[in-house]
This record gives sequence, structure tokens and C-alpha cells, in this order.
Amino acid sequence: MAALQLTPAEEGELRARVRREAEALAREFAGIFSPETVERYVTESFDAIRGRARLLDFVPVFVHRYSRERLRALAQAEGLIAKDRPEVLYVCVHNAGRSQIAAALTARLSGGAVSVRSAGSDPADEINPAVVEVLAERGIDLSEEFPKPLSDEVVRAADVVITMGCGDACPIYPGKRYMDWEVPDPAGQPREVVEAIVEDIEQRVRKLLAELGVAAAQ
Repeated sequence: MAALQLTPAEEGELRARVRREAEALAREFAGIFSPETVERYVTESFDAIRGRARLLDFVPVFVHRYSRERLRALAQAEGLIAKDRPEVLYVCVHNAGRSQIAAALTARLSGGAVSVRSAGSDPADEINPAVVEVLAERGIDLSEEFPKPLSDEVVRAADVVITMGCGDACPIYPGKRYMDWEVPDPAGQPREVVEAIVEDIEQRVRKLLAELGVAAAQ
């Protein structure tokens, strides 16, 4: 997707809103990261996301969330904030199907006992509509999610990294558990195939939670 085409006034307003998000994050991470570090992460996130948001109003929200996720991951990886639960990262190529399904199911089934992130080695512009529809029927809302680029700090922060069809795109760090799930890509598949993929991933997630000592919801 091409970057949003904006008038000079719209561009100025967008950048002003993104600066306000940077200021809010600088306050949140005060004493952990300098304002300059926060601003750099926000700028990088803005550059990565602005061409993927479908609507102008979504850009500052997505930039805030993606920047915050990266900053928290960096702080965890460097021991600046403590982990209070296992960290699981799901990675697929586009972060539009399999990894989004796995992350959503992990969050739901663990009841928040596991911190979960997802990313893509080559993220798409939007989440697969069929995936959104099938998960919505299970009571899982993906309307506020979006495909995110894979970043080094989220890998460093993870305890378990699960890849699904992204090959060697994920960095390897010692001391982490790496798994590869051979799950079909739901892109372009009929509804019944997407449903079967969701069922497959749910069983894998339940097994993973059991291995992490987390009771899965029924």
C-alpha cells in the first residue's frame, strides 16, 4: 500500500499528533529511557506504519501502540523492567493470519497469564478479513490489531519464539526456546479451511500453555 497522500496541512497535523504520542510515551518511560530514545523509536515506528494504516486517524494510535510495544520489549530485554509472566512471540510472513490467530488465542485462553506479541517478516497492509470474521464468531475482536514489522527487541524480550512459515527471518538469541509450527497460510483459502486452521492453532496453543504451566480456559 502506498503511503497516505496528504495535503501539507494534513501532514502537519499528523506529525503534530505523532509528536504528542511521543511526549506521552516519554512521560510513561521517564527514568527508563531518555526522551531522545523514545522519539527515535516513535519516528521509526511512524515511518514503518504510516503506509499501512487504512485511515489517517489510525496512524497516531498505531504508532503509539507499536512504539510502546517495542520500548517495553527493549526495557525487558535489557532488564530495566521486570517480567511478571512468560513472553511468547509469534512470527509469520505477513502477520495477517497465522501469527494473529495464535496471539489472539493465546491471550484469550491464558486469561492474561501470558504476555503475547506477534509480528511479520514482511507485514501485510491489513489482517486477513476471513481470519477477522472467524475469530469474531469466537468472541475475539481483531478490529484494533494491525500487521506489525518484526523488530529485534521483541525477539530479545521473548521467552518462546514460534515461527510459522517465515524461515530464517527471525534472529536467533541464546537462552530462548524456538519452535516452528507447520500451519497452512489462510490467505486465499475458503472459509472451512480457515476454520480448520484456527482449530489447529488452538490445539497447539493449548499444548504450549500446558508446557508453560498455564491453565487454559475452556
